[in-house]
Amino acid sequence: MSLLGSVKAALFEVIDPELGINIVDLGLIYDVQVEGNHAKITMTLTTPGCPLHDSITNGVKFRVNQLKGIDDVTVDLVWEPAWSPDKMSERAKEKLHFG
Repeated sequence: MSLLGSVKAALFEVIDPELGINIVDLGLIYDVQVEGNHAKITMTLTTPGCPLHDSITNGVKFRVNQLKGIDDVTVDLVWEPAWSPDKMSERAKEKLHFG
């Protein structure tokens, strides 16, 4: 697996503590880039005032920094485009009973 693929796979292991679903299935990850040993993750949260802001972004940094070949992680938190439930995977919608 490529380093980019490894970073993307690792993000499935970062769980939103409030919802108990990974941040990829929630649709919070907008872009992942790897240049050399640096990973840049562009993401959002469900709301700008999310009380778990630090917990989730630190979780992303911690998990991706564990990967062999990654020495630096930047998380770019953006609010545009705004998150909405339609960004969730079908698996997340089913778990949260969105229909």
